[in-house]
Amino acid sequence: MTQEPASSSSNPLNPHPDQAQPAALSHLDSQGQLHMVDVSAKQATARQAIAAGQVRMKAETLAALVAGNNPKGDVIATARLAGLMAAKQTAQLIPLCHPLPLQKIEVSLSPDPQLPGYQIEATVKTKAETGVEMEALTAVAVAALTLYDMAKALDKGIVIEQIRLLRKSGGKSGEWEAEEIS
Repeated sequence: MTQEPASSSSNPLNPHPDQAQPAALSHLDSQGQLHMVDVSAKQATARQAIAAGQVRMKAETLAALVAGNNPKGDVIATARLAGLMAAKQTAQLIPLCHPLPLQKIEVSLSPDPQLPGYQIEATVKTKAETGVEMEALTAVAVAALTLYDMAKALDKGIVIEQIRLLRKSGGKSGEWEAEEIS
């Protein structure tokens, strides 16, 4: 089996530039090259996104965190602050995200003994030409990673799971709500 040499214009993200790309991939141009979507002609509208995730851990670890027994300090306040800060830095972390003026960021971490672990939820609002789904998802992901970092001395088997968009509103596509996970 012989391989054809790679051309100087080959794109590892689009190995078949001669084939049409699905229209739904808005970050690819007509040649299959990555680009930041031009939102300059769009109307700035009020937009909101709510994302969630969970951090599963041993029941003893949850009990220690709820009781405040952690040598690293206030785990929940630190994770919440990390989520807030991460939402503001999303365009620096996700290459094709637009930097947005965020008007509200709210991150909550709630103990869930049934899990056992924490439920994390982030709400982000703006008035802009594009949505804030990525900012809400980033807030949840970084809050969860920070919770892991702060609690790993107690439990290295912590699992971060089910990070997803719950709801979004605003913009051309309007309202959207996720289906329940069974």
